[in-house]
This record gives sequence, structure tokens and C-alpha cells, in this order.
Amino acid sequence: MKISVVIVSKDEPSLAQTLDALESKAGELADEVVVIDASKGRLDGIRSSHPSVVWKDYGQPDGIRVTIPHQRNLGVATATGDVIVFTDSGCVFGDEWLPRLLAPILDEGESVTCGPAKAPGASVYSGTRWWGSTEERYVPGCSTINLAFTRAAFDAVEGFDETFGAGEDLDFSWRLADRGYQLRWVPDAVVEHDWGDWRRQVRRSYLYGVGWVRLYRKHPNRLATGLSHDPVPIVYPLYILGLPLTLRYRAYPLLLMVPLWRSRNEELPMRIVLDHLVLGVGVLAELSGLYR
Repeated sequence: MKISVVIVSKDEPSLAQTLDALESKAGELADEVVVIDASKGRLDGIRSSHPSVVWKDYGQPDGIRVTIPHQRNLGVATATGDVIVFTDSGCVFGDEWLPRLLAPILDEGESVTCGPAKAPGASVYSGTRWWGSTEERYVPGCSTINLAFTRAAFDAVEGFDETFGAGEDLDFSWRLADRGYQLRWVPDAVVEHDWGDWRRQVRRSYLYGVGWVRLYRKHPNRLATGLSHDPVPIVYPLYILGLPLTLRYRAYPLLLMVPLWRSRNEELPMRIVLDHLVLGVGVLAELSGLYR
């Protein structure tokens, strides 16, 4: 099977270290690396220093604020591999990352594999929060930061939904699961990713909130299980809506002590709670029609 690694780039100089890492860690297994670049030429220096990369410029259509799913679809269309691997700008890779991620597909007949992303320093995604399950053989959903799938699986669900500005990767994996594809978890296929500064994380969390609303609108059957498995997109908007109760019940804000206590063993518990509040604002902005 031919292997294509696809990276979607918005305008991240950190793409250079990812391409360097791919050349050193994945060169023997990956047949090609494809970059879909929306930087309007600002990353041309990286492009010229990596001549073996299949580089495709992407122009943002009028009226489209976020083009990530569009770029992902273009990346698969540009790639020539039978198996597509997605990772992100800024990722570096653990030992044997790509062989481990691909082994269930190449050797065991799986169609989709995914693995964890580890933060290099303290962040809202460091500690145990981003590793996901290291015990389950299959997971219910996954992101594109560390994902491989066959072209046949991609074609079966007709790729990424371009109406999403965030959450398109979870929608993609949910639709794969709905079509009968199992999402094989590979805990030792590790990537490391720098999630950026707090300002960038705030914007990311807000868009995640917007994305969760669109996800549940499209997949209402998952709302009940979402409340038990990942209640953040539901509980935090309700908490924000209840803030006027503080006028009568002054202890109402102290409810945040519950998630703070639950996050006490994480590296940045206060930042995690603030991150969830921002996500809640994104949920409410989408529900109210304020997000455009």
C-alpha cells in the first residue's frame, strides 16, 4: 500500500519542524508528504527548503472564515496513497510513531487508527487529559492530529463536512463509526504538539464550543451519551446561563469549585476551568446566532 501523510497549514511557521521530523522519522515508510497551505505565500521559505513535499496552495473562498475541512478534503484529493495519515503543523513524533500507527491497517486489516497527542509543557491539554484511553482497543471518536485511514473509508463517508468550522474531525470519525468502521486506538503511536499561547487557546476553545453545537445538531442521537461521557459542552453553557442567580444566591459561582476539585491533579486546573467556560460561551454564541 502507498502511504500519504497530509498536513493542513493555516499559517504556522511550526510546519518546518514537523516536516523536518517527518523526514527523519517517517521517510522510510511514507511515500509522500502533502501540504495544503493557506498562508498566501508566507511559508514559501519552508516550501523551498523541503522540495520533496507535494505543496498545494489554497485560496480562501469569499465568506468562509474557517477552511480546515475544505483543506482536508483537498489534501486527500491531492494525495495518491491508499492510506492517508493526518497530523498537524507543530507536531513532532515519538519513536516508531508511523509504523505503530499504520501496523493495524497494514498487518491486521483495520481501516482507521488513531493515537494520542502529548503537550511538551504545561497546558490545558497536558497531564492525563489529552492522552485519551490507553486501555480501550477501540474508541468512539478521534481527532485528525494523529489519524490514519484507508481511502476506501474516506470515500465511504464522502470526506469531511465543509459546513463545519471546528469539530469536523469528530464528525468525520462519528460518521465512520456509524458506517461500521471501528476506530482502533494505538496508545504507543505518540505525537507531541505545542498548543500555543493562552490567546490562541481561547480562540480554539470558543470555536470548539461552536463546533459542539453543530455536531449535536447533526448527530442528535449522541446527545444523551455525550452528557455522560463529555458533559463540558452541556454543563458549562448551563452554568453561564445561570449566572444571574448570583443576585439571589451569592454562593452560585462556588459551583466552579467542583470542576476545580476534579481537575486538582492536572497541571493547570484553573486554566482548564477557564477554558471550559470559554467553550461554553462558544456554545451559547452558536445557539443564539451571534456567531457568524
